[in-house]
Amino acid sequence: MINNQPKRHRLCDPVVRIASTTRVYRHILPAAVGLCLLAVCSLASAQTVVDKTVATVSNGALANPDLITYSDLVWQLALQPGWILTDHPASQDLNRALRTREDQLLIFQEARKLPTSDSAVAQAEFEADVKKKRDELAQVFGGSAQLQERMARVGLSADQLNEILRERVTIDKYIDFRFKAFVLITRKEIADRYDRDYAPLRNSGKIMPSLEQVRAHIEEQLREEKSAEEIDKFIDNLREQPGTEIMVLSPV
Repeated sequence: MINNQPKRHRLCDPVVRIASTTRVYRHILPAAVGLCLLAVCSLASAQTVVDKTVATVSNGALANPDLITYSDLVWQLALQPGWILTDHPASQDLNRALRTREDQLLIFQEARKLPTSDSAVAQAEFEADVKKKRDELAQVFGGSAQLQERMARVGLSADQLNEILRERVTIDKYIDFRFKAFVLITRKEIADRYDRDYAPLRNSGKIMPSLEQVRAHIEEQLREEKSAEEIDKFIDNLREQPGTEIMVLSPV
């Protein structure tokens, strides 16, 4: 069987969790501190849930750390293809979503250090990328109506979704700039991957594409795999660097 699925960095998949030796502070604070006292209404079930701050993330350069709320984790799961909506997500799922959200914020904090262009053209291109990501997300769930229904189930508004997607576009652009642009793929690596993935088709009665026919696909696959490895290492380094503090205020 041909494996055409490249390894993805863990920001792409909330179910992937890699152990780290990061300094993570797990203090259960009084309820008055842990609760944000924000009411989130689920339009589908008409239930009201008291939101709470689950964790804070700082790379040491922020005056105020970024917050992670319970809603953030539920929204993270709801936007994950294949996750079945439930009013009471499992602790394991919530903790995996928390780990991913921590990784996202650490990358986002690095991305915010870079200068950005405020030109009308740059802003228009950025919003076009956000729209493209929103359209892709809708397609994954079977259409805009299905996506909106899923959002309503977890109390996620259109404006909140746009903010999530803007952050993800910013992260994607940083990753492309920081990693993918500098990944080099050799001819030997392409040839070796071709032999590994397509050699079994010889004498099988199936059509075997030539190396030139699949070269671009293999090169992109290898590029994704190499960059995924570097991104995961980079995130681990961010977690371990002096100044990084991830404080879990309310375990899930």
